[in-house]
Amino acid sequence: MALHIEKAEKSKISEVDFNNLKFGEIFTDHMFECDYVDGKWQTPKIRPYQALTFEPSAKVFHYGQAVFEGMKAYKDDDDQVWLFRPDQNQQRINKSAERLDMPPFPKDYFFEGLTTLIKMDSEWVQKGEDNSLYIRPFVIATENCVSASSSNRYKFMIICSPVQAYYAGEVRVVFADKFSRAANGGVGYAKAAGNYAASFYPARLAKEQGYQQVLWTDASNHEFLEEAGTMNVFFRINDTLLTAPTSDRILDGVTRKSILQLAEDEGIKVDVRKVRVSEIIEAAEKGTLLEMFGAGTAAVISPILGFSHKGKSYELPKVENSYASFIKKRITDIQRNKAEDKFGWRYKVEL
Repeated sequence: MALHIEKAEKSKISEVDFNNLKFGEIFTDHMFECDYVDGKWQTPKIRPYQALTFEPSAKVFHYGQAVFEGMKAYKDDDDQVWLFRPDQNQQRINKSAERLDMPPFPKDYFFEGLTTLIKMDSEWVQKGEDNSLYIRPFVIATENCVSASSSNRYKFMIICSPVQAYYAGEVRVVFADKFSRAANGGVGYAKAAGNYAASFYPARLAKEQGYQQVLWTDASNHEFLEEAGTMNVFFRINDTLLTAPTSDRILDGVTRKSILQLAEDEGIKVDVRKVRVSEIIEAAEKGTLLEMFGAGTAAVISPILGFSHKGKSYELPKVENSYASFIKKRITDIQRNKAEDKFGWRYKVEL
């Protein structure tokens, strides 16, 4: 693959305070991009991170053809950089693109562009328990036309941002009983930009009530619990982990499937099935609901300390040796090359 590279004249890294990062606000020196024109992807390129210019008629602004991924790179104690299951992200962005009638991006372009970009900006991957490089691949429609139809031009990009922990404070959620994140036959399983735009208003209402996120329920009757904010969600009742099955409403999370495999390996009982709102409330009232946590790339695992449903609040007990902390450590130790990776999840970036 021919990859055109234009290096930045000077790095911005000396201007960055890595001890005080706001998630996703600072970006590295370079970005990867490739345009889809005349039915094929053109020569990909890496160039200095900079603003883009689009006409007001670019279709992404009007019809929302936009999908993305979230990944991370980690630096171990020997300055080696690692990715975590990038093959899953590569497959999923094309699955998302297909649902929005966008062309798939070639696997070899994806991996060469990704690894070359990280190699060029490897100094931005900081060591340390909470430090990582957040990686955002995305695709947008760029045809200049306001007809209601799929675009015939697209731009694939990867940008990178040094980050620390995603959720720093305590997390409590509201069980949704009015708004929905996704519906049967929709685009809930895709990482489509519009999915997230539609979630912001209910999330703001939850924050006004003193909660940090919404725990989404099914669109039909708000009877089943599905996702927590932008993450998959797990419940521990006694010693069993419950989580909803993937569907056309629920994202097939990379962290989710890693948790399921780790739990099986550790002998933790897991039940993948529909989870009723009523059974979680009943378990909370009985004291058998021991843990709830969200799972996703940004936070890895984010414990949920309590929830509200129809105006009534419930607090979870403090549990020693929680599944959340145990599983999070197992995953992050693999990600940071601190433990054996018998699953083959770790991907070395050759510097």
